[in-house]
Amino acid sequence: MDLTHVDASNQPRMVDVGEKTVTRRMARARAVVHLGAEIMAGLQGGDLHAKKGPVFQTAIIAGTMAAKRTSEAIPFCHLLPLERCKIQIQPLDAESVEILCETAISHKTGVEMEALHGASVAALTIYDMCKALSLTIEIRELCLVAKNGGRRDYERAQKTSSAVPI
Repeated sequence: MDLTHVDASNQPRMVDVGEKTVTRRMARARAVVHLGAEIMAGLQGGDLHAKKGPVFQTAIIAGTMAAKRTSEAIPFCHLLPLERCKIQIQPLDAESVEILCETAISHKTGVEMEALHGASVAALTIYDMCKALSLTIEIRELCLVAKNGGRRDYERAQKTSSAVPI
């Protein structure tokens, strides 16, 4: 198996994207947060309102900030000037919410890690803001849903989402 972030001497390295072609690149990641029926019953106007403030709105801001700063958290990610980061949080069922984070850029490298980082920090923010209500909250899924514009496109086969595509 050839890992892209390991050189011929088996040492860690950042991938050199200098010779790559600039293309339009997009990635979409998904996270599912199981809050439980009691917390979900508190939905008002499409958001949960906790002592710390509006949960989903805060999670969207936190996820966006995280996506823009992915290279500071993950050592070999390139510093990228994101052109788009859109996060949507929707009820998935009576006990869970789905987070979709879509990132896009015209660049020489992809934005999968930015989408995954944005979705994960949004999920962690929901957990943090709701943990006073329950310690049984679970972040049950974090995955790449789709990417395009690089060497190969990808779309994950998955069950149908109840959230509106972003």
